[in-house]
Amino acid sequence: MGQQDGNSRRSPNRVRSDASSGAKVPMPARGTPARPAAPKAALDPPGKSQTPARRTLAGLAGGALRDAVFGLGLIGYAARKRSRGRTEGLSARDGNVGATDRRASGPRILLHGVSVGEVVALEPLARQLAASAAQPDVVVSTSTATGFARAQELYADLAPVVRFPLDFTWTVRRFLDGVRPALALMGELELWPSFMIECRRRGVPVGVVNGRLSDRSFRAYRRGRPFARRMFAGLTLAVAQTPLYRDRFAALGVRADRAVVGGSLKWDAARRLPDRDGADKLARILGLDRGRPLVVAGSTGPGEEEALVRARPPGCQLLLAPRSQDRWDEVAQRIPDVVRRSRAGKDSPGPTGGRVFLLDTIGELPQAYWLADVAFVGRSLSPSGGSNPLEPVALAKPTIIGPHHENFADIVERLADGGGIVVSRDPMAVAARWLADRAAAERVAKAGRQALERNLGTAQRQAELALALLAPGGRGRARASTSVRRP
Repeated sequence: MGQQDGNSRRSPNRVRSDASSGAKVPMPARGTPARPAAPKAALDPPGKSQTPARRTLAGLAGGALRDAVFGLGLIGYAARKRSRGRTEGLSARDGNVGATDRRASGPRILLHGVSVGEVVALEPLARQLAASAAQPDVVVSTSTATGFARAQELYADLAPVVRFPLDFTWTVRRFLDGVRPALALMGELELWPSFMIECRRRGVPVGVVNGRLSDRSFRAYRRGRPFARRMFAGLTLAVAQTPLYRDRFAALGVRADRAVVGGSLKWDAARRLPDRDGADKLARILGLDRGRPLVVAGSTGPGEEEALVRARPPGCQLLLAPRSQDRWDEVAQRIPDVVRRSRAGKDSPGPTGGRVFLLDTIGELPQAYWLADVAFVGRSLSPSGGSNPLEPVALAKPTIIGPHHENFADIVERLADGGGIVVSRDPMAVAARWLADRAAAERVAKAGRQALERNLGTAQRQAELALALLAPGGRGRARASTSVRRP
């Protein structure tokens, strides 16, 4: 069992059972067929005997309607970003990918991750695919500018990196004309109507890998079930992280024989350790006192930073790394005398004597975790879904997470079962005890590393499932194991 302090409780999000063990699985509404029609039928316009001309007209009308709806949503999204002083560079997502030179002789696989977290998680899968006997030519796409920059670093030796298009019919067609994939694999849950329809029209199978359907996403898709079912029924494969997610994919329209469990790729991705030299440089730039203990609070959310500062143990340094860059200035204004990484300069030492530090840069959190005596994983003290705890765990850091970690429930459960993480509402109290009892902290860190080692191998399993789709007759059924290996 995982360790708990006086204010702790076990994760409320345990995912142990599936449909076979009696769990309540969301079912389609009464009158809906138990198993949806095959993808072709699900995406065809209504009507049993439409002529080619009528199908073309229906397709054009449907495309125009999708473009109009998407365009209105995009205008609202861009306006919100501008109000926060940020622009997304949407012109880079016009579908023009330029030259994507082939790096292997096999069929081309498009592997898509929306932003930094997904891009990092998909890397071990990309390497498993590239190393397979099929020798696929992998192209990586991502939606955000930060994801694109990180992908260029991670995949420089492996695959070209392109920006995923906005979901207008013409940008999607331009994108697919440039990439020309034989298979499209979408990380976690990245389904766009025009992209799905255009892939179907071209005969390109689309699958989801490392699939996740949170409570919030599942409720939203159920509200638009008739529309959502057409998209989900069009998936050739859905490799979900947990049995609960698999059942949700099936409930939304994925054929039962195409929805399988493959575990989380984040276990394998955590094996990629950051540069230790970069960590030492970060410490020097910030002016950290290496003789004093340091708590690193990663991926924090609203309200957490001030609570952590108030509860900071005496003599302890605290480094805050807010999840959203939209909040960096806000956090700096709320915490007097905080030392900002962005203001410390790139090479010159920062001011000494600081006690609270703000990591307001992208890509340096892994280096910060290297420096930690204790790690806290944020967005978990209030209902925000939590963040990935495996980065500090992989570095053998004693790690704490709050009770609200719904998006990482299975990972936290597996860590906690072996004593490799503590779930607490009062993380600084736990940190204070560990700083006073280093042996206890070391036991948690060691147990976390052992749990990580037990759960490796997800990338290989998901690669096998994906590559089976390229084999003759491989689109009809997922052939690999449908259960997650338990420790």
